[in-house]
Order: sequence, then C-alpha cells, then structure tokens
Amino acid sequence: MNHHSSPARGTKEPEMFAYEMHKVNQAELLREATAQRLARQARVARRARRNADHEAEGRVSHLRDLRDRFAHAA
Repeated sequence: MNHHSSPARGTKEPEMFAYEMHKVNQAELLREATAQRLARQARVARRARRNADHEAEGRVSHLRDLRDRFAHAA
C-alpha cells in the first residue's frame, strides 16, 4: 500500500463542498458590496445635483431673515 496516495474519496467531498460554499458566499458578499457602493454613489450624486440646483437658484430668504430686515409696525 502506498502511504503517499490521495485521500479516500469520502473525505475529499466534504472539503469540496465547504470550498464551493465558501465561493458561493464570497460571490454573494461581492454582489452585496457592489450594490451598496452603487447605492452610495447614487445618493452622493443626487445630493450633489440637489446642492448644485439650490446654488443655481440663489439663496432663499427665511422668515427670520425678513423679520430682522424690516422694522415692526407700530
């Protein structure tokens, strides 16, 4: 009997199953990371676009700014 022969088939299958499960889990984690990154990029882009729109419109006066500018009626 050769002591350097490969392990019996029955012992290799659980290792292969564990490896395949690891690869499936790894792929799922990569998909989730990509989805989160894309969602974050979309939020940043929306926020930047919204801020650019507000800057293009100019500053809008708030009610408290108006109260400070004008004297109160007697």
